[in-house]
Amino acid sequence: MRYSPARLILGILIVALLAPSFARAEVIKVTIASRAVVANGQPFGSVGSYEKLTGTIEFALDPANPHNKPIADLGTATRDSDGRVHFTADLYVLQPVDAARGNGTLLFEIANRGRKGILGRFNRAGGSQDPTAAADFGDGFLMKDGYTVVWVGWQFDVEPPMLRVAAPAANVTGRVRFSFIPDERRTDITPADLPNYPPATTNDPAATLTVRDRNWDKPTVVPRAMWRFADGTGRPRIVLDGGFEPGRVYEVDYPATGARVAGVGLAAIRDAASAFLHGTDMPVRGRSAYVFGISQSGRFLRQFLHDGFNADERDRRVFDLVWPHIAGAGQGSFNERFATPGYSSFPATRFPFTDLEQRNAQGARDGILAAYKPAQMPKVIYTDTSVEYWGQGRAAALTHTTIDGKSDATVPDNVRIYLLSGAQHGESAFPPSFGAGQAMGNPTPQANVMRALLRAAHQWAASGVRPPDSRHPQLRGETLVPVASVRFPAIPGLGDPRVIEGPGQMINEKFTALPFLVPQVDADGNELAGIRVPEVSVPLATTTGWNFRAERIGNPTTIVALLGSYVPLARTRAEREARRDPRPSIEERYKGRDDYLQRIRTAATALVKDRLILEQDVEDVVQRATKHWDYVTRATQTN
Repeated sequence: MRYSPARLILGILIVALLAPSFARAEVIKVTIASRAVVANGQPFGSVGSYEKLTGTIEFALDPANPHNKPIADLGTATRDSDGRVHFTADLYVLQPVDAARGNGTLLFEIANRGRKGILGRFNRAGGSQDPTAAADFGDGFLMKDGYTVVWVGWQFDVEPPMLRVAAPAANVTGRVRFSFIPDERRTDITPADLPNYPPATTNDPAATLTVRDRNWDKPTVVPRAMWRFADGTGRPRIVLDGGFEPGRVYEVDYPATGARVAGVGLAAIRDAASAFLHGTDMPVRGRSAYVFGISQSGRFLRQFLHDGFNADERDRRVFDLVWPHIAGAGQGSFNERFATPGYSSFPATRFPFTDLEQRNAQGARDGILAAYKPAQMPKVIYTDTSVEYWGQGRAAALTHTTIDGKSDATVPDNVRIYLLSGAQHGESAFPPSFGAGQAMGNPTPQANVMRALLRAAHQWAASGVRPPDSRHPQLRGETLVPVASVRFPAIPGLGDPRVIEGPGQMINEKFTALPFLVPQVDADGNELAGIRVPEVSVPLATTTGWNFRAERIGNPTTIVALLGSYVPLARTRAEREARRDPRPSIEERYKGRDDYLQRIRTAATALVKDRLILEQDVEDVVQRATKHWDYVTRATQTN
């Protein structure tokens, strides 16, 4: 089916002019600015062609409504004549041209810093932010399964063409605090991912700058006369006499202006999904809705759940399935005064950590899912990599242990937790290369497992077919251990992970350590628990969730945030012995390429049986392993 230009224009005008309004609705208008068939109209299996819709949504929130009470500073925003706070957000949709041929499910992606990443994650597509050409859709996995893919802007501090929400101004005063780690010596710096919060007074004597070598060290105050905010508009630029030293942790704290009601982004996701599920005249419709978020947007989803946003203003469940990916135990600065939603620096970990209610040392009782009635409760999947266990700001083990780190916690029946064993926060390109770390970045693949888990999740949410059991390290069985108990081999040229600084919290300006629990490893240094993809269970390398900082970026005894390591095995016994590498070489493990690939295929087939890889993806696994063998056996390795 193809649209004629006249029909497209007519459709746009109808939606724009007949903007839907509801008596108690939170979405008061959806305006579609453009609508077009994508991928040259090619069919995606039995679902057929897809179309792209772009536009905006107008929302209205009543600050007195109990479901809006969690939104920080909403009551300070200017209200319209109806007594509600109005704002808009960007909308971008990919949906079947013939809706009846789709699967009836809205698959929301929480845009990471305004970007679209889900087609790369599941379709093996490139990184287009306006997917239109056939190549932008990769192998069409999501389209062939019939999803309507939806993006709604939620973050106020990104710039067009990134997806954003126009959050209203908050009429408040307050202070901004953030830390940053320079990777090079320089006299001035504008830390990344921060909103435009100008200092209330450029040379305010109440502003402070501190420096320390590790996150939990006692900070040293930099004399006020040695640093200043540069004049100008936009995000604050800080100038330091003598320059910032690479690898050190700086933290600035100052009275600021320009506060926004950042928490409306949470309501925008809630209310858009609810409208598309229940509105009868919406341009986007679905019978059910799932939501997926990666890293920053995964942390957003943990906060979305915790703050009660999976129940709409009429007490109905919003999402049937919520999937935070690589979020660890983090939440974020998404719903607070002077929020910094794009800020990725340390720390993101905050109580509560588990889904079920726990009691912390201060006597507070809370859980990520504690706010919901049974009918509002979604099914939840958490997927984390090794990085989320090792990084100071993620502490993923706390999502499935008691707060004291002494016992495994109960994981509720509506939740699954999976470790993608030996993987990095976002996999590095293959072949691997050196970057900010002392070791090469970790390219362990994730996509095939993610595709299988989505299929299983859909069966779970739509038909009640139980997905694979959780696969994560546990204290019982000792696949989860205190960091000091990790039996990591002494690999020449690679740092000792047992010296890595663990997670913690600042409570009333005092540091409180959190348990530092990480996955136990085998004799090669590869993790024992979790979903071990064939390239981990049939190894050509050791792959980790940590990587020490390279000398050139400073402070080489600390790790690079979100980066893992790839350390290939020696090719021959002689090479291994010359290096004093304790890990058996490739020649000592495998009879040759065919033997290695047969073991890879056997491992993939076992994962297919466990519903952790799709049958259709086994050949992709083997092809990738073939490239890996060729790389390791041909390349000159330098660890």
